[in-house]
Amino acid sequence: MEPEKIPEKSNIGLRFPEQVVGGLIINREGKILLIKSHKWSNKYVIPGGHIELGERAVDALKRETKEETGLDVYGIRFLGFQECIFDENYWKRKHFILLDFVCKTDSNDVKLNHEGEEFVWVTVNEALKLDLEPYTRKAIETYLARVPKH
Repeated sequence: MEPEKIPEKSNIGLRFPEQVVGGLIINREGKILLIKSHKWSNKYVIPGGHIELGERAVDALKRETKEETGLDVYGIRFLGFQECIFDENYWKRKHFILLDFVCKTDSNDVKLNHEGEEFVWVTVNEALKLDLEPYTRKAIETYLARVPKH
């Protein structure tokens, strides 16, 4: 018996949540990178994107960060996961499983691709005063809760 053929334009890939990574990137001055994104109603977001089939989440983070910002990242640590289910702030009706990471970079030389409108390097407290999409806000708050208090 031959396997059933899936039509080319099938929506089979839309039956499940999409797994994506996001990186809270910290530079040598301790500031984080935020990008204004038209995909998120012109709110600030952390860089990230889809995990490709056969790709490790950490490798997806490195690749997506390089594609979107031109930055190389290291010291990657898992921050947490979130679910984004049909959020009205996003430009398409999507269900995402968000894997958030915190990482470092040695460069401030950001080169945005077509996905970003503008960028800022800000302190964590300055970031919380900006117009953030809700999942970026949650990632920053999670990071803040884990940073040792002096």
